[in-house]
Amino acid sequence: MTKMVVLDASAVLAYLQDENGSEKMDVILAEGRGMMSTVNYAEVVGKLLEAGLPESSVKSVMANLDLNVESLDDKQAWKTGLLRMTTKEFGLSLGDRACLALADIKNLPVVTADKQWDKLKTNFKIIQLR
Repeated sequence: MTKMVVLDASAVLAYLQDENGSEKMDVILAEGRGMMSTVNYAEVVGKLLEAGLPESSVKSVMANLDLNVESLDDKQAWKTGLLRMTTKEFGLSLGDRACLALADIKNLPVVTADKQWDKLKTNFKIIQLR
């Protein structure tokens, strides 16, 4: 099996909205390689509800994504907190940092649609959708 990747909420939202680069997500999801923190999962759910989708539709959409959802444990929470100091100048959210922390713990690349991440001075392998 091809290597898993950690998905940022922006990548999943770009896929769901059929934005540029969503074909990369087609492959990742079709192969079952997408992993996401519960924090980012919650962010996607919230954005879909905010966009006006009924809760039952959001549940169906999320279930059909076939994601490996990883709970935010104390180790990931600690790393998320540590990332605050090195990423705050770039305006990364709690969800962004949770995504990066999970990628660090799992030693996996991150897929995002957030161009701001290109400015990060880290050792993370960041794959841009567009």
